[in-house]
Amino acid sequence: MRRFVLIALALLVLLVVLMKRQQSRAPAAPPRSDAPPAVAANLPTGTAFPATPTAKPAHGQRLVTATISDPKTFNPITSVDAASNTATAALFDGLVRLNPLTTEQEPELAERWEYNADGTVCTFHLRHDVHWHDGQPFTAADVVFTFDVIYDEHVPNGMKHVLLVDGKRIAVEAVDDYTVRMVLPRPFAPLINSIGVGIVPKHILAASLKEQTFAQQWGIDTPPEKLIGTGQYRMTRYVPAQFLEYQRNPDYWMRDDAGNPLPYLESQTQLIVQNQDTTYLKFLSGQTDTHEARPEEVADLRAKADELQIRVDEIGLDTGTVFVSFNRNPRHYAKNGKRDPRMTWFSDLHFLKAIAHAMDKQAMIINCLNGYGKAAVAEISPENKIFHNPNLKDYDYNLDEARQLLKDGGYIDRDGDGVIEDADGHPVEFDFTTNSGNQIREKMCSILKEDWAKLGMKVNYRALDFQALVEKLYSSYDWDAVLIGFTGTLEPNSGANMLRSSGNMHFWNPDQTEPATPWEAEIDQLLEQGSRELDTEKRRTYYWRIQEILHEQLPMIETVRQTRFSAYKLALQNYRPMVWGLYRPELIRFAE
Repeated sequence: MRRFVLIALALLVLLVVLMKRQQSRAPAAPPRSDAPPAVAANLPTGTAFPATPTAKPAHGQRLVTATISDPKTFNPITSVDAASNTATAALFDGLVRLNPLTTEQEPELAERWEYNADGTVCTFHLRHDVHWHDGQPFTAADVVFTFDVIYDEHVPNGMKHVLLVDGKRIAVEAVDDYTVRMVLPRPFAPLINSIGVGIVPKHILAASLKEQTFAQQWGIDTPPEKLIGTGQYRMTRYVPAQFLEYQRNPDYWMRDDAGNPLPYLESQTQLIVQNQDTTYLKFLSGQTDTHEARPEEVADLRAKADELQIRVDEIGLDTGTVFVSFNRNPRHYAKNGKRDPRMTWFSDLHFLKAIAHAMDKQAMIINCLNGYGKAAVAEISPENKIFHNPNLKDYDYNLDEARQLLKDGGYIDRDGDGVIEDADGHPVEFDFTTNSGNQIREKMCSILKEDWAKLGMKVNYRALDFQALVEKLYSSYDWDAVLIGFTGTLEPNSGANMLRSSGNMHFWNPDQTEPATPWEAEIDQLLEQGSRELDTEKRRTYYWRIQEILHEQLPMIETVRQTRFSAYKLALQNYRPMVWGLYRPELIRFAE
């Protein structure tokens, strides 16, 4: 009898194993119906969408991603770097948010808004069901406080310059607990596109603003539980150089169409991985769920898609800009009555145009982007269909023309040592940097340095940790030349803090009290005119002219734009990456 039972148990185990194997060989499910048309159109003809497995991932409803560097701050107002913005994005809501599918602003903390007849007053009606992470109600007082912070002279931030109208602040006032009125000095076209900044709690931070210590609040040493927002997630843990952890906000106001609470994901983890090769290996090994694929990884990922149970989408051209810039800041180069010759070179169009003609963009596209990219000419990406200027002619790669420009400017090798000197005999030698860990940019720097050396320039290249680079660009101003990237936005006035001569991110010469050059003064004027014009077709002419000036004066020497790819696990549902961001990230979840 005992032998019969053992045989029966063995047969039962064998049956279960066979059934599991048969399930693993089951036919693929139909193509995903949630694939956005814009993404599907970018796939090669005949490409089928892989099936979505039904097995629940081992980690449950937890999304694991990777970021390249530690945040510099947890303060959403003073943040100027992408890592800090990424770290705090899910903690705070704005009045509105961008829908990357329609490229329109949609309600977030504000349910609706309307203008008066002449467009000088905009009234926002706030949600009544929003609470801060500590349980306190969100009210109009928090909105007024946030804008008071932005405009405060003791709080350095990029939003201030975006939200100035003819140099004046927008008057923000609370009509009642759930109504906010913004009174404009004049009609201001960028308003709705410019007010998506995360709202911060008055009851937590008001004292620091009064004491002029707001800029020091919520540094990276702040305990995560002290970061109080209204967003979809709360930060629960931060271990420098390792990870950030987030837990779903159980009291978040948003619901799906069936009335279920959002977001669906229970938690998120951002791994801090400063080496891009390591980031890739973590995705291949299943340690992360999504991956922004580098060009050299695309073919490998597509070949392994079935094995890894992933999907690889071509998203589109980069919406930002990657460029070379030279420091023109007199606070760094003009001291004790003496002017460093580098400031003269870096402001000289002979020198700058020579640099522009010594950029082998095709070599960058082939060798750095594996062919997935295009030469960048205008500061605004072609993905911005309205405001991109398509009429600019690129500086062709021509080292002979570059040498002639240098010669015309008095840059000649006078002593035969292989290094050119300026008209006063100073050898043309300068430092050049980019952020370490970004291998594409490091490869680009290698190409640039080699070509500049052919022109007789001595270039001292060294990549820097991102936080050290940000410190040099925005605090110490101790830099010569940099290859850096800025993210792009649909609203061109959102770049006013970089374009305006008084802007804190006008990094080649920031915080000017008066424009240092006529062309910077013209850009200042064009920004005002562009923000005044409400007709989009007329408005674009002002921003086209700004791009033309940048192309002529070369404070930003454009390089290339990368074609973006996103890879992610098939088990991840409702994950819709687009050039302007993730579509409705609160709907992301893993298949049950």
